[in-house]
This record gives sequence, C-alpha cells and structure tokens, in this order.
Amino acid sequence: MNPSFDRVVIVGVGLIGGSLALALRALDPAPHVTGIQRHAEARAWAVAHGVLDDALPPEGEATDRALMDADLVVLGTPARAERRWLERLGDLGFRGVVTDVASTKAGVVATAKRSLAEGACFVGGHPMAGSERSGVESADADLFRGAYYVLTPASDTDADAYGRLHALVTSIGARAIAIRAEEHDEAVAAISHVPHVAAAALTNLAAARAAAGDEVLRLAAGGFKDMTRIAAGSADLWTGICFDNRDAVLRGLREYGQQVGDFAGLLEAGDRGGVTAWLSRAADVRSSLPAQWVPASTRLRELAVPVSDHPGAVSTVAQAAAHAGCNIEDIGIDHQSEDSAVLRLVLTDEGDLEALVAALRDAGLEPDLEPLRLEGGGA
Repeated sequence: MNPSFDRVVIVGVGLIGGSLALALRALDPAPHVTGIQRHAEARAWAVAHGVLDDALPPEGEATDRALMDADLVVLGTPARAERRWLERLGDLGFRGVVTDVASTKAGVVATAKRSLAEGACFVGGHPMAGSERSGVESADADLFRGAYYVLTPASDTDADAYGRLHALVTSIGARAIAIRAEEHDEAVAAISHVPHVAAAALTNLAAARAAAGDEVLRLAAGGFKDMTRIAAGSADLWTGICFDNRDAVLRGLREYGQQVGDFAGLLEAGDRGGVTAWLSRAADVRSSLPAQWVPASTRLRELAVPVSDHPGAVSTVAQAAAHAGCNIEDIGIDHQSEDSAVLRLVLTDEGDLEALVAALRDAGLEPDLEPLRLEGGGA
C-alpha cells in the first residue's frame, strides 16, 4: 500500500531515518525516497545498500529542488537541529506535509507554526522504537513493526494531511496514536528520559565502586547489563534530549528521587512489610504490561463522526481516542460538501469505547459507533 506520498525526503539518515527509508521502500508501490545527509560516506553507503533511491548533501540547489518536489518531508534530526530546516522549508515556500521523529514535541510544534509557509502542514511524530546502536548501517526495515508511533496533531492540523500520514505510519506496521504535544513530553520524560538518566546513574555508581577497588564490574552481567543497556546511547544526543525536555525531565527526576527516598525510608525503618508492598506494587504493574503491542483481538469498530470541515476537527477526535485508550487502525475523511465532512475511524477493541463516544458528544459532536462491515456484507 502506498499512502498517497509519491516522493519522500528524509533529512538526517541515521538509525531512525534509515529504518523509515527501508520500510517505505518495501511498500508496493513504494515512494521515491531521497535522503539528505551531511557525511558523503553515509550517503554512498545508503544508496549502495538500497536504503535510499538517492542521497544529497544538506546544501545546494539540488537539495532545494528535492525538498520542493517532495510530498512529504521527514525531519530525522535531533529536535534542536529542526529549527533551521523548518525555517528553510518556510523560506522555500514548501506547501506539502512535514513531520519529524524527535523525542520531544512541544518546542518543535511551536517552531513549525512560526516557520512554515501557509499551505504547509506539520504533524509532529515520535516512533517509540530504537536501539543503542546508531547510524544508517544499523537501519532495520522492521524497526517500527508493532511499535507505538506517536502523532501530535494540533488544533489547526489539516484532516486530509493527518489521514495520509496516519496511513503511512500504519502501512509500515506501526501503531499510530495521537496525543497533545505537551502531554507527549510529560509522558516520555517518565518512560524514556528519566529511565535513561537512571541507567546512566547505575552505571556510574558501578564504575565508582570499581574505581574504589571493588570487583563490581567483573560481576556485572545479566540483569545489570539489561537494566543499563540504554546508558550506552550517544551522550551528545541524550544531552540534547534532556535540555529539549528540561522541565518535564526535572519534574520526573524529582518524583523518581521521591520514590527512591520512600524505599530507603522503609528499609532504614526496618519495615519489612512496607518494603514487600512497595516492591509488589512495582512487580504487579510490570507484569501487567503486554509482551507485545498488538490488538487484544481482531474485532474492529467503525466510528463515523460528522464534522464541519475546519481546522481542529481531526485533532479533537484523534486526541479523544488517545485519552480513552483507543487505538485507531485506520482513518479516512469523506467530504460531503465544501464545509462538511465525515471522519471515519477504524478502532480496535482496546480502550474505553463508551468513554470515547461520551467525550465526543460532550464536545458537541454526533459520533456513530458500529461493528466494521467488511466487503461482502460480513461484520
């Protein structure tokens, strides 16, 4: 399936950008994928190994032409480097769809709003997939399969553009969910950024013990290596992430410190029952996490939502689905007239569908939820 993007440009072809390129080129039909990469060796390797159709350096008229000819531009750079690319696209007058893969969203969304020309549509993106490895040589076409891929539509996101990008994300095997950019940044601070700092702290603790003469690093294996694997990531990259999401990371670190302090207090007080309860709560939560991000069943529902064809419609519906824990497998827009349309969403049976319908009604919409009718009249 080709989700209506014929020409895709990926700026920054590392692990994520390269993996996305491979996944897109595996589609049938596949879009033409151009990579923009600073290092000539990486460009040559990516083309020679079939990651890209062609590759260009960051500067030059050929690069500007490739950007302007694209239906979709994917910014695969760290968040701090996206500003100049968004400004460049704005200066060029680009009017297609722009997305990114950075792990912080609020600042990028604000920059895109200021920088892009009228007619362009930015939808923030963050694939919740990765590896401690880096570089295009580590690219994997299956990296996103089964993984959550966050999209952050804003109040003025164009419904058609969002639908096309959602289709692209699901076509590579990922599971698209939509949340507000600010909520995304708070969430990833807790589940990604603070854990990275914690893993680094544990590693530094072990290193300090070893420097003091302990044999601790000789004993470091198994569980310790699993817990601290992410500490091997790029220090430069993670410095940027922590500063890009500084306020949320600081809040998360304070809360994490409180959790560690609570446990230390229980242990110091000799409260064996309290220690057991503290550990049991964590064990229960960890055990409840699914082993794989797949739908609970294949039972699907279709949600039809009549809307006025104006900015904000798609974000209202998509974000309501995310708040209710519902997963959108597919999304489409049927235009009824110049100023009205029907959003059609295919949902899995995950989440609270009744809460979703109620939230949409509270927002003044009239949703209709029915079993998905398959071709041939089946349900």
